[in-house]
Amino acid sequence: MASATDSTRNSAPLAVALAAQEWRRGLGFGSLRARIFAVNIVAVLVLAIMLLYLDTVRARLLEERTTGLAMEAATIAGFTEDLPWRARGAAIATKSFSRGARLRLYAADGRLLADNWGSPTVHRFQVADPAVDGWRRRSARFIDRSIETLTSFRALALYREAAADTASQWPEVTAAHARRGAATALRRSLDGDFIVAAAAPLSGGATIHLTDNAADVTRILRAERLTSFWLLVGVIAITLFLSFYLAQTIVRPLRMLAVAAHRVRLGRSREVVVPRLPDRRDEIGALARAISDMSIALRHRIDATEAFAADVAHELKNPLASLRSAVDTLETVKQPALRDRLLAVIRDDVARIDRLITDISDASRLDAELSRTGFSRLDIGQLAAGLVAAYRTSGLPAGLRLDYSAPEAGAAPVQGDAARLAQVLRNLIDNAVSFSPSPGQVLVSTDTAPGRVFVRVADQGPGVPPENRGDVFKRFYSQRPEAEDFGRHSGLGLAIAAAIVEAHGGSIDVGERPGGGAVFTVELPAG
Repeated sequence: MASATDSTRNSAPLAVALAAQEWRRGLGFGSLRARIFAVNIVAVLVLAIMLLYLDTVRARLLEERTTGLAMEAATIAGFTEDLPWRARGAAIATKSFSRGARLRLYAADGRLLADNWGSPTVHRFQVADPAVDGWRRRSARFIDRSIETLTSFRALALYREAAADTASQWPEVTAAHARRGAATALRRSLDGDFIVAAAAPLSGGATIHLTDNAADVTRILRAERLTSFWLLVGVIAITLFLSFYLAQTIVRPLRMLAVAAHRVRLGRSREVVVPRLPDRRDEIGALARAISDMSIALRHRIDATEAFAADVAHELKNPLASLRSAVDTLETVKQPALRDRLLAVIRDDVARIDRLITDISDASRLDAELSRTGFSRLDIGQLAAGLVAAYRTSGLPAGLRLDYSAPEAGAAPVQGDAARLAQVLRNLIDNAVSFSPSPGQVLVSTDTAPGRVFVRVADQGPGVPPENRGDVFKRFYSQRPEAEDFGRHSGLGLAIAAAIVEAHGGSIDVGERPGGGAVFTVELPAG
């Protein structure tokens, strides 16, 4: 139980490391995911930064303007306090400002006592009538409202002058007396400009009220917005260019791969060259090389299937021809001895066809069965010793001896399927027995090395010539001992053994036994 817990603890950091590695690979410069993400996010980030910047600039400018106007109103209130009561109205009425601000003095009961706009010589700010504005100013106001909506700018009260000019129309007057200091208010005119107002209390309940048009703030914001707009246009142009580039680098190779895959599906695999895109190091390059390798493997598999079918047809023709000849002759033969010989030939041919079909069926199912088989840990030395004992019990040709040599380590563990590995050993032993002379010896031995396990089957037969050692593992290899009965083997045993060994991650080869004969060596990963 402790070992399982330790294994789980050790596998957790490994899984995290593999996930982090995959994440880094997925966001690398060569990754399509990173490119697509970057192209799509740049314009959005620039727009978000632009809106945040404009909102920050607007807030800073309005705060500066309201703070400055409050200080100016407080200064005027302090100056007015020092004047005699009768001189206060005249001082207010003649006060002029560079931006055309409106200065008013209200009595304690709210009546208007003085207004600098009452003098025709005082400069006044103008509030434009939106009804006579052109499309450019209307578009500017629409964009202003849109940006303020996106940045959640607070709604402002509309700047309106009441018919009866009294202090009650300005809430900041009440706020100024309540806090005994300057109070400000922000409004919006009909043409969209900001109107800033400040009120400062005087002794006796009177109030100084100062109103200013912050049209310059609107102009500054629109200038900044225009600059940001052209920046956004530039970013969008770059984004479109990069999107076109991605479309060319993604769509075009994918279309090429799709056309190649379609031609392969139509059965033109031999004439189709799937582009491998060796210069691409992204997912499309990996996909192209995977599809190319898949098409090559498919082509080899089709070639192997066609060759296997041709070999099967060829191998079946010989016993069928012999069988047909024996059956045709049987009808005309009257002698009992000759009929018995023909019947024996027929039985041998039927047995050969049965063995051939059985081996062909086993070979055709081999890959599919091995892909579904779960491997387990086993001692191949014990498996070999058990098979040798079984052969001795079932009987061997006269004068032939079958021996087993155990490894010095005492065990030869591997990961595999016991039934299939036993089939490998049976095929090798059957092959060795068929080639061994009488008297003679077949020696089965196992050995180990760091990380590897070896199984050897050696005979004292004629051996395998060096030029034919690569052919003995091919299907239907036809070189057989001269003394062997015709049709005793299908020629698939060594091919099946080689396929099973390769499916177990090992290898098989044949060499020369010292003193004469052949030795087949199976090498498997240690389990």
